[in-house]
Amino acid sequence: MSDYSANRTGGVDGRRLRSERTRQTIIVAYLGLAYENSPRMPTAAETAERAGYSVRSVFERFPDIHSLQVAATDYALDQAVNLVPPHMAEGDRQTRIGYQVATRGRVWERWLRLWRTLMANHLNSKELELRIRKARELSIARLEVTYAAELSTLVPEERRQLLIALEAVTDPECWGRMREFFGLSFEEACAAWAQAIDRLLPPTPPA
Repeated sequence: MSDYSANRTGGVDGRRLRSERTRQTIIVAYLGLAYENSPRMPTAAETAERAGYSVRSVFERFPDIHSLQVAATDYALDQAVNLVPPHMAEGDRQTRIGYQVATRGRVWERWLRLWRTLMANHLNSKELELRIRKARELSIARLEVTYAAELSTLVPEERRQLLIALEAVTDPECWGRMREFFGLSFEEACAAWAQAIDRLLPPTPPA
């Protein structure tokens, strides 16, 4: 490759990297506003001002505000996944319950307001509705892994019913009620979840 070609390629890569950084800055700005203004969705102008760019810069990277909403939701889901420790399925019953409720609590401490924004606006968007479904399915999949030992003692229909109940108990609005309406501390809310889950689960089979 000639020096000219190398410099040209480097310039293109540099512009692409800067554009991607700008895109992420816009997404983070949007999420910050969504958290503050929940359940109202931020506008492009508000997002541009928070990010420190022009509205034109926003629409150069997102064809419309809906595309930005979807991209921000994907980013938030990825961030939530990164909060989950890899060892959730390890340990005895109480250890697994403790890991699961603490992890779930940290996720909703950070993303509850965004979730409420999504719930308030998802009926107008198939893409957002799919993201909500994906988040619920991911939650159920984690429950299946974390409590595999206890679930293995149930027939398929009982297992399905228990997973639905566990997902409902650890729903974000349940966390919000405990923290906001009942005024529980983070630790108290986790303890309430842990007690409920422990009572719902069947006995743990011998190792």
